[in-house]
Order: sequence, then structure tokens, then C-alpha cells
Amino acid sequence: MVGTIVHQLTKGITAEEAEKAGLGAYYTDHGLDVYPVSAAGTTFDANALACKGDPIANLQEDLAAEQKARATYEKLINLCKDNPDVIDPLRYLREREVVHFQRFGEALRGVQEKLYQKRMYTLGNCNLNKNDNCEC
Repeated sequence: MVGTIVHQLTKGITAEEAEKAGLGAYYTDHGLDVYPVSAAGTTFDANALACKGDPIANLQEDLAAEQKARATYEKLINLCKDNPDVIDPLRYLREREVVHFQRFGEALRGVQEKLYQKRMYTLGNCNLNKNDNCEC
């Protein structure tokens, strides 16, 4: 959605307008296409994905990612104070991040409860002799 907003805001601008807006290098590399890059110019790649193979660590990463996205949307909203056509979708996206954070928190609590619950093992009434197979 953010890419669509950027596309709509830059649609039809000239190279000179892009240069004047500080987008000259971006325009040179990508034209007016939307290219996943941070505000600092860092391109998106798989290094941004944090998977550890541990459910608690992975869910903590998910929680952090949702909070970072929420914070980014808030900063974008602050930059676009006078444009409700941009602010309204950004507010929607921000609220969606809040809900995602809540759901990941619920998942984390569920995983923690499952991992830390006491386990009980019982043996049935098994009259096992040395050469018998247990069928209990």
C-alpha cells in the first residue's frame, strides 16, 4: 500500500521535479518505479528476515517488526499532516500493525505455556516379563 501511495504521489512528475525533490539519484536508478528501499537508501533483502529456528525467538522478532512498522507509519503520518488521502491509508496500516502485534503476543503466550507446562508420563499396568513385548 505504501508503494501505491508513493506511485500516486510521483505519477507524472518530471525528471526536474524529481531532482528538485531530492530524488535525483533514485530517479536515475529506478525512474518512477517503486523500489523497496528504506528512507536511508538501504535496499530490502533477505537479511531483513530474522528466522532462528526457535519459536520464542521468532515470535519476538515478529513482535519487534510490528512495532517498527507501527513507528514508521506514525512518522510518515507526521510528515503528511496536510494530506488526508495519504494519512487515512497510513492510519489503517498503523492500526493493522497494532492488531498484528497483539496476535503475535497471543501466539507467544500460547507457545510459552505449551513449552513450560509440566509433563506427566505414566505407565499402564504392564506385566512385562523379560521376553515379552509390552502392548500397553
